Amino acid sequence: MGSVPSEVRSRIMRSVGQRDTAPEIKVRRLLYKMGYRFRLNRTDLPGKPDIVMPGRRIAIFVHGCFWHRHPQCPRASMPASNRSFWEKKFQRNRERDLENVKELIELGWRVLVVWECSTRDKDRTLATSLSASINQLSDEESGSSYGEIP
Repeated sequence: MGSVPSEVRSRIMRSVGQRDTAPEIKVRRLLYKMGYRFRLNRTDLPGKPDIVMPGRRIAIFVHGCFWHRHPQCPRASMPASNRSFWEKKFQRNRERDLENVKELIELGWRVLVVWECSTRDKDRTLATSLSASINQLSDEESGSSYGEIP
């Protein structure tokens, strides 16, 4: 993150949106084009999933690689300053993500995590991955409750 004054960095971090991010919008548009219908940000579910397919009982999270610490992703870099703060923050984010997934599965939901870097793929590639993951999660015989698009 370089040598940006802390006041400026604080303003930048506050401006990072939690809803309607570019990766989330891209996933929603693709799902809609593929004929899937969904709801957004269901506050009655653990973690307020970004996209919910109630009929299929699938909750989709579109995770930012930086904030949710996508393993082996260059976008998940560690800020150089105030390292202990960031380590604690990122650790708590990961713990919260795992808790939310566990709670959703216990409630009978299936969970799909789409990583931000995967939304940079061509639409066709991402659409294929989304379709395959949704079909796998929808398949009762697969017994799968969790999927990820890395």
